[in-house]
Order: sequence, then structure tokens, then C-alpha cells
Amino acid sequence: MITSTPPPSIVVMGVSGSGKTTVGRELARLLHVPFVDADDLHPQSNRDKMAGGTPLTDDDRRPWLLTVGQTIRDQVQAGRGVVVACSALRRPYRDAIAEEAGAAVRFAHLSGGVDLIRERMEARPDHFMPSALLDSQLETLEPLASDENGSVFAIDAPPAAVAARVRDWATAASREEAAV
Repeated sequence: MITSTPPPSIVVMGVSGSGKTTVGRELARLLHVPFVDADDLHPQSNRDKMAGGTPLTDDDRRPWLLTVGQTIRDQVQAGRGVVVACSALRRPYRDAIAEEAGAAVRFAHLSGGVDLIRERMEARPDHFMPSALLDSQLETLEPLASDENGSVFAIDAPPAAVAARVRDWATAASREEAAV
């Protein structure tokens, strides 16, 4: 009997300006799965806070993180994988997403130099996240732990190349899990 490996569910994570949306869209295209930008799932109150230069609190984030996890769960229950662009900066945030998703979620952490990321943020004048909040995000960022289902990807290549690296990692990991 031949069984196919289910499409992966991947959260492309990192600080604002790391390329989550650009890489995530390309990754979703490569995997033939839907793409969701978690920024679009923020309630307006969170968007207003960030646009005003105020970092979100954990209480602000909690309902949003649960919505992100539920979005993944909905896709998995429909038999699809999904790629979600989401900051997921701290371990508890990633745990909340994975728990709410109720399925194996992989985290692809996009990482790069501060100057490059700040430059990217400043080139997006219409984005609600000002570059002034980058330092706060970097202070909040908790690297993936060895027991988390994830890997770090440098953003030193064009987005399509980064997306291809993430795809190769995720599909290899899915095949390994299916073989067990």
C-alpha cells in the first residue's frame, strides 16, 4: 500500500523585517499549500498599539496566538498543510500555537543581521510595525530550543533560495516521520 506524506504545516518565524511574508508566500507556492500572514489575524487593537510604537504584552498576544493555532488546525483538518508567517518570538508563543493547532507544526526561524533587517523595515513605509520596535523584538526573541520542531535559516540569500531550503528541510523531515 502506498501512502502519501501529508503536506507540512510550517510557521515561518522571526522578527519583523526578516522576510517571513516573502519567504512564506514562496514556500507555500513551492509546497502547493495555502499561505496565511498572521499579521492579518491581529485584532485592530493590537495593530493600533504597534503602529503607535507600543510593544504588545503577552495578554495582547494570547488571543492572536490561539487564532493562529486554530487557523493551522482548520487547514490540517481539511487535509491540507499550510504556511503561516508569524513572529512567534518566544517559546511559550510557539507552544501555544502548536498546542492549539493540535498537529505537528514545524518552525522555520529566519535569522539575519540587525542592519539588514532594520534596512528592510525602513523600506516598508506602509507596514504597521515601525523599525523603532526592532530592538524590542530582538530582546524578546528566544531562539529555538533543541527539543522544538524547527530549524534556523539564514536570510543571506534571495527569498526564493531561502524558501527552497525550508521546503527541502520540511519535506525531508515529513518523510522521516512517515517512515517511523
